[in-house]
Amino acid sequence: MYHSKNQKEFIKKRKKEKRIILLTQISIIAIIILGWELLTYFEIINSFIYSSPSKIMLTIKDLAITGNLLSHIITTLSEVLIAFTLGIILGFIISVIFYEYPLIAKIFDPFLTVLNSLPKVALGPIIIIIAGANTKSIIIMALLINLIVSITTIYNGFLNTDKTKIKMFTTFKASKTQILSKLVIPNSYTTIISSLKLNIALTLIGVITGEFLVSKKGIGYLIIYGTQVFNLDLVMSGILLLLIISYILYKLVITLEKKLLHH
Repeated sequence: MYHSKNQKEFIKKRKKEKRIILLTQISIIAIIILGWELLTYFEIINSFIYSSPSKIMLTIKDLAITGNLLSHIITTLSEVLIAFTLGIILGFIISVIFYEYPLIAKIFDPFLTVLNSLPKVALGPIIIIIAGANTKSIIIMALLINLIVSITTIYNGFLNTDKTKIKMFTTFKASKTQILSKLVIPNSYTTIISSLKLNIALTLIGVITGEFLVSKKGIGYLIIYGTQVFNLDLVMSGILLLLIISYILYKLVITLEKKLLHH
């Protein structure tokens, strides 16, 4: 493909900017890790309370050697993926229903607002009594956190579809289904992707909250167990694993975004 001189300069500039951003990000992380390690090494801060990068790495290594690390990661990931998938599918279906039937949307709007403002942890004991102290409770907790946000985001995306385009489709006698499938949904791809980004973060929060309450396996369990036995190295290891998982999941959504929007 032929590029003009200006285009080549622009592409070169963008690549250089990306390299600078990446190097700066890596440098910031390296400085934080090195500074943290040095502060604990010279006993400026208490490594028992604040742990240290080297202790965290040793803890993760011990978990891997004993075979527990992969088991905890798989448990949390499977719960996240189930709750995430259910949240997006249900959120999308309910948004379509709300868009097609505005009266239903008006009826349920105050209920969604109230449920969204309610701290979901308060519902934990009720969820456990109804669903039991198992994986189902964790997934329900995650759904309570991610579903309403998905519905609100996707539904608002549908509502923001260009009214002129809708009138044009109507003029050509397009059916409601055709307007929805050929115009409204494709026009809302950006909003749906934004919903995915929010959903993955909220789902992870919901799963970890659920694991705090009922789980005997998973990264949330590692963190709460480490807190109970005052093993801060285990707590910090769990937090680091969560950061890594969150980053990987976010990158997967970004990859999906690029494929959808540039298809």
